Amino acid sequence: MEFLNFSFLGSYYSFFLQGAYVTVLLAIISVIAGTILGVLLTLMRRSKIKVVRWISIAYVEFIRGTPLLAQVYLVYVGLPMLLQLNIPDFTTGAIALTIHASAYISETMRSGIEAVPYGQSEAARSLGMNSRRTMLDIILPQAFKNILPALGNQFIGNIKDSSLVSVIGIAELMYETTTVRGTTALGLEPIIVCSLIYLVLTLTLTRLLTFVERRLKSSDHR
Repeated sequence: MEFLNFSFLGSYYSFFLQGAYVTVLLAIISVIAGTILGVLLTLMRRSKIKVVRWISIAYVEFIRGTPLLAQVYLVYVGLPMLLQLNIPDFTTGAIALTIHASAYISETMRSGIEAVPYGQSEAARSLGMNSRRTMLDIILPQAFKNILPALGNQFIGNIKDSSLVSVIGIAELMYETTTVRGTTALGLEPIIVCSLIYLVLTLTLTRLLTFVERRLKSSDHR
């Protein structure tokens, strides 16, 4: 390891900290917004209106069947043209990550709803609750509990996927790492630091998710 030089960190550590902050912020925004949109897509897919159902299916299949990088460019180029607005790069990246996450969260939510015993719906109907109240008050809360670990994994995935929005100039961790590489003329060391930061973030979240999952299981057995 003698050939590695990490002395640049004294002058450039703030670049990595700022990049990590933007990365986590993008992941948080995209998972929260993606969950809201994903629930809506799941409800649309369960709709009795065929057009609404097929719109949801087509959306999910398109997003899951195309690479995130292509989606980033579609949003970056297409959205300003469609809305005739100058959209900030950060907003564009957050929208692209939200759209990407929503399709996967929708499928996860659909599995979570299907995992809720059908008897729950029948019991709610017997108490006079309509389909809407049954879904909102009985089914969705249980489905969220079922998919909470999967949502955590999606959050971890979004932290890593956010590196792709660096191509549109968002100063997240990978973008800042590229900046440091260009300024210091070091090829390997900044990438190592960047990778270690990603590793710390993902390992910390994985341990937290494991803890939450154990707590949920223990509460189910009480």
